[in-house]
Amino acid sequence: MRLSQILFTQGFGTRRLCAGLVQHGEVRIGGQVVDDPDADFEPEGLVFEVDDQSWPYAEKALILLHKPAGFECSQKPKHHPSVLSLLPAPLRERGVQPIGRLDEDTTGLLLLTDDGSLIHKLTSPKHHVPKVYEARCKHALTEDAVAQLRQGVDLHEPGGRSEHVVAEGAEMADAHLLRLTLVEGKYHQVKRMVAAIGNRVETLHRSRFGALVLPADLAPGQWQWVPSPRAVWGD
Repeated sequence: MRLSQILFTQGFGTRRLCAGLVQHGEVRIGGQVVDDPDADFEPEGLVFEVDDQSWPYAEKALILLHKPAGFECSQKPKHHPSVLSLLPAPLRERGVQPIGRLDEDTTGLLLLTDDGSLIHKLTSPKHHVPKVYEARCKHALTEDAVAQLRQGVDLHEPGGRSEHVVAEGAEMADAHLLRLTLVEGKYHQVKRMVAAIGNRVETLHRSRFGALVLPADLAPGQWQWVPSPRAVWGD
């Protein structure tokens, strides 16, 4: 694939802009400047540098972001900045979007991709992808209340109906900290389930998505590449 086309597919702007980046010596491969936009490279496994920043070629981007509080998981945020503003321009340009949503006050592991089929697979309840949340609760937890979450609680839905929702896992990490595993992604689900047992979520953090665990050394607002969707499934 031509180098300018590779840059274009990776979100570095229009074809003309990508060709200009190459012609002006802004692109390096293997530490060497490549100034021919038509130079051919095998894209699979290619690592290139633009403005001294290293980029691996990815046919579809999959990003793990440590979401801070105060950001909305939306391309058109209403009250807070978008999580997309935490990503570099090429990732925004190629159209990555969150896989599911975290509330603006919720922190932790957020995945983003430009792969529509992967978004569908990872958000569909039938695939049973577990997500682990740590909820700091206002009132002290009891074993009976936690057991109730595992047995299921009724959540009231629009139209006056209610739905019985069961936690895949629920345990007390300490007197006020609940660790909850869900395979669904209903609106405000953790907060509503905790409210159903007579408590209230004060802070909420997602620590795991599928087989991916939020790295301890990834600071809020930082991101990293996920090498393959297989890392989410644990294959």
